[in-house]
Amino acid sequence: MKLLILLSALVVLAWAAPRKADFGLLTDVEIDYINKVQTSWKAGRNIDKRDISGLMGVAEGSQKYPIKDNKKQDLPENFDAREQWPNCPSLKEIRDQGSCSSSWAFGAVEAMSDRICIASKGTVNIRISAEDLITCCRQCGDGCNGGFPGAAWDYWKTVGIVTGGQYNSHQGCRPYTIKPCDHHVVGHLSPCRGEEKTPKCSHTCEAGFSGSYSSDKHKGSSAYTVTGVERIMTELVNNGPVEASFTLYADFVAYKTGVYRHNSGAALGVHSVKILGYGVENGDKYWLAANSWNSDWGDKGFFKILRGVDECGIESNIVAGEPEK
Repeated sequence: MKLLILLSALVVLAWAAPRKADFGLLTDVEIDYINKVQTSWKAGRNIDKRDISGLMGVAEGSQKYPIKDNKKQDLPENFDAREQWPNCPSLKEIRDQGSCSSSWAFGAVEAMSDRICIASKGTVNIRISAEDLITCCRQCGDGCNGGFPGAAWDYWKTVGIVTGGQYNSHQGCRPYTIKPCDHHVVGHLSPCRGEEKTPKCSHTCEAGFSGSYSSDKHKGSSAYTVTGVERIMTELVNNGPVEASFTLYADFVAYKTGVYRHNSGAALGVHSVKILGYGVENGDKYWLAANSWNSDWGDKGFFKILRGVDECGIESNIVAGEPEK
């Protein structure tokens, strides 16, 4: 099927926004400044400056897919997919992309895994493979050097993706082969360093897996974008998590708790995550999201970001799809 290819809105022009203070990446002065100028979220020292290169992963150009027009409905003030579908353990997991700019793939496969479980009413608990998507989807971009979130969902629909859990999990056909790493100054893992090479595409499953690569393919029935705050909320409530991309600023990597809003620092690139809910905290409306920098980062791997004002462009770049039934 031919798809209308348009210039993506994924790259948000940081210089178009009012200029923010910039004291240098992850300096103590910047962290102190963030915590003084606002009260909605707290910053701390999470990540070593040398680790920044492998944190992101959305290429500077992408594809726009059909817009899904969700009908208006009464929505709860607070929604958390983990509570709505407690029989889907993937909703509670935080993955680690390692030293690979593959957030575009992780945001996708995490939401796909959740949606398969949700659509099955909790009877199908699998993990869609980030490894298979990163290495075998040629139209998705350049693997560990960045990719296109929309193309990942279209690949799920047209080709399919096999199962595969986290590094060394031996879960599924093709588990992730890039080691998790310590994205922080102090941690129990080896520090993230540089950028890993994209692993090779393989159409075979790891030894010990009971099925075959071809029989393990899981596909979507649709791939689309969702626009507008209420439509995004409706999509979450009805179908589960979505993938979102936003401009990543230097202050975001210092996030600890609360509702994030950009205060200082330069734009580092574009990053993708999984949004799984929304709510209100101390009067601030927020989106609840899962990052892929392991559970030591932020609030056990999760974070909240301001909702309703397209903070860092996050409401302009929502993609999703529905699994085959």
